[in-house]
Amino acid sequence: MKKIFSLLALLITFLGTAQIVEPVKWSASVVKVSDTELDLVITADIEDHWHLYSQFTPDGGALPLVLTYKNQKGNYQLVGKTKEGKYKKSFNETFEIDEYYFEGSAKFTQRIKILNTKLKTIDVLADGQACIDGKCVQTESNLKFKLPELKVAETTTVESVNDSVSKPTDSVATTVTDTTDTEVAPVKDLNIEKPSNKEEKSLWTIFFLAFLGGFAALLMPCIFPMIPMTVSFFTKQSKTKAAGIRNAVIYGLAIIAIYVLLGSFISWAFGAEALNELSTSVTFNVIFFVLLVVFALSFLGAFEIMLPSSWATKIDSKADKGGTIGIFFMALALAVVSFSCTGPIVGTLLVESSRNGGIAPIVGMFGFSLAIALPFMLFAMFPGWLNSMPKSGGWLNTVKVSLGFLELAFAFKFLSNADLVLQKHWLERELFIAIWIAVFAAWALYLFGKYMLPHDYEKADKIGVGRLIMAIIVTTFTFYMIPGLWGAPLKILSGLTPPINYSESASGFGNGGGSSTAELPEHAHKGPHGIIAFEDYEYGLAYAKKVGKPVLLDFTGDACANCRKMEDNVWSDKNIMPILKEKVVLISLYCDRKIELPKEQQYVSKTTGKEVVTIGNKWTDLQITRYNSNSQPLYVIIDNDGNDIEGFEPMAFNTDIQEYKKWLEVGIAKASKK
Repeated sequence: MKKIFSLLALLITFLGTAQIVEPVKWSASVVKVSDTELDLVITADIEDHWHLYSQFTPDGGALPLVLTYKNQKGNYQLVGKTKEGKYKKSFNETFEIDEYYFEGSAKFTQRIKILNTKLKTIDVLADGQACIDGKCVQTESNLKFKLPELKVAETTTVESVNDSVSKPTDSVATTVTDTTDTEVAPVKDLNIEKPSNKEEKSLWTIFFLAFLGGFAALLMPCIFPMIPMTVSFFTKQSKTKAAGIRNAVIYGLAIIAIYVLLGSFISWAFGAEALNELSTSVTFNVIFFVLLVVFALSFLGAFEIMLPSSWATKIDSKADKGGTIGIFFMALALAVVSFSCTGPIVGTLLVESSRNGGIAPIVGMFGFSLAIALPFMLFAMFPGWLNSMPKSGGWLNTVKVSLGFLELAFAFKFLSNADLVLQKHWLERELFIAIWIAVFAAWALYLFGKYMLPHDYEKADKIGVGRLIMAIIVTTFTFYMIPGLWGAPLKILSGLTPPINYSESASGFGNGGGSSTAELPEHAHKGPHGIIAFEDYEYGLAYAKKVGKPVLLDFTGDACANCRKMEDNVWSDKNIMPILKEKVVLISLYCDRKIELPKEQQYVSKTTGKEVVTIGNKWTDLQITRYNSNSQPLYVIIDNDGNDIEGFEPMAFNTDIQEYKKWLEVGIAKASKK
C-alpha cells in the first residue's frame, strides 16, 4: 500500500511538471488627472496561494517586479516612482532575507506627464516572479494603454493585454483581452487585506523586543541615577496619596507619549515604503555603521556623548514650575538627559521596525517607552521602594560596557548589509564571523575581570555570580561561532551573518573548496558541493559527448527557494553526491537571470511568440518548448547527443532521497544505452 501511494505521488509530480502555469493575470487602465497628466494603473490578479513579489523586495531573494515604460522619449515623462499597494512581508529561511510580496491581487500606479498630445498608446512591460511553496515562474505581460483625448475631463479606461509566459495550452485556462478599441470598466481600488497571523506575530515580536530594550536602557548609568530625583520631585508635588498616584500616572503616560510621538512622526514623515528603501540603502547602512561604532566607543569609555547642557537646563527649569506642565517637562527631561544611553537603542529599534513598515515603528516605540515608564511611575507612586534599590556603582558601568560590545558587533551587520547590496565581497561571511568572535571574546575576558576600561572604578579581586554567569554565556557563544569559519551554518545567527554562498570559499575557510580551478573543464565551474557544472547547454553537451556520460539538465534559478532546498538536502546526501559528481554531466540553466544576450543571439520564440532577450528568457523558452513546463526546479536526464529518453519523465521538487536516487539510476541506465 505504501508503494502504491508513493507511485501515485510521483505520478502527480510528473503530471505537475508537464504544464504551463499562469498564476498572474494582468490588466491596465488610464485615469485622467488633468489636461496634461494621467495615471497609468496596472493590476495583477494572483491565483490563490501564489505570491507576486514587490518592486522593493530586497536583493538576495526572489526577483522584484520590474516595470519598463517604453517609448518615453519626446512623448511623456514619469512623475515620481511607481506606487504600489500594501505588500506582505516574511522571512525566507533559505535565502536568509526578508521578502515583500502580494497575495490575491496587487495594484501599481504611475503618474505621467504628456509631452506629445498626438500620442495614442503607451506600452509597459511588467516582468516579475511568482512563487508557490518555493516553486517559481517568471510572469511577463506587455500592457498597452490607450490614451484618452486630453481635452475631455472624464475618466477613460483602456483594454488590457495579457501576454503570458507561454502560449495558452489545453490544460490551463488563459484569458487574453483583444487589443482593439473595446473599452472596459475602470479598475476599482483594491481592498487592503487585514494583516495575517504572521504579520500580527511580527508586531508582537517587535513589541516584546522593544520592551526588553527599554528594560536594558533602565540599567544605563544615565537613567538609573534619575530614579532618586524622580522620587524627590513627586514627594514634593504630591500632597496626598491620591494626588501622588494621579501625578505618577500622568508622568508615565507623558514618557510614553513623547517616545510614541517620535515613532509616529517618523512613520508619517517618511512612510513605510520610504523607510523600507532607506533600510536597504547603502548610504544609510554605512552611516548607521559609523554611528553605532561611535556609540560603542562611548559606552566602552573612550569619550562621553552629551547633549548641550543648555537644553537640559531649560527643560529642568520648566519642570520646577510644578503642576501637569511640570510633570510633562519632567518626562521630557528624562528623555533628553538619557539620550546618550537610549539613542543607540532607539535608533536601532526604529531601523529594524521600519523594515516591517506600517505601524511597526509606533508599536516598537510604545513597547520601549512602556518599559521605561513603568518603573518610574511605580517609584513615583511608592517612594519607599527606593530604599530597596541597589546602589549605583561599578555594576552599572559593567552593563554599559556590555551594551558597548553589543553595539560594536551589530554595527558590522549594517556594514554587511551595504556590502551585500553592492556585491563587493569586502565583508564576506568568514571575515564577518571572525570580527564577531573577536568582539565577543573581548567581552568575555572583560566579564571575567581580565582587564579594565577607563570608566571602571577599580579592579575587583572577585566577580559576582551574575557577572560570572554572563561571562560563561558569552564565552559559550564565542566558541559556538568558531566552526562557522569552516562552513558551519550557525543557525542561531541566521539572518545576521552573510549567507553561506557569500564566502571566500564555498566549502568553508581552510577547506579550499575541493579541487582547484585548474582541474575544471573549459567553460565549467564548481557548483553546489563542488560538483562540476556548466551554465551553457551547448558547452555542457559537448563535454558530455567527449567524456561519454549522460546529461542532467537542471532548470533552476538564482531566486528559486526549492532549488536551494534540493541542493542542500538532497544533492548533499552521501548516496546522491557521488552520482552527480561521477556519472552525469550537470548543466544548470538559470531561468531567472536578467543578463542580456548579444543582439545577434536575440530572437522571437516560435513557441510563445515572445522576444527572447536575456539568458533567463533563453533557458525558459527551452524548458517550455521541450518540456511544456515553466516552473523550477525541473530535472531532466538526456543522452550526450541531446536526445530525450522516450517514456522517461522529468523530476520536479522531491526531497525523498531514495526516490530521487532511483530516478537518477534509471535515467542514467536508459541514457547510456545506444
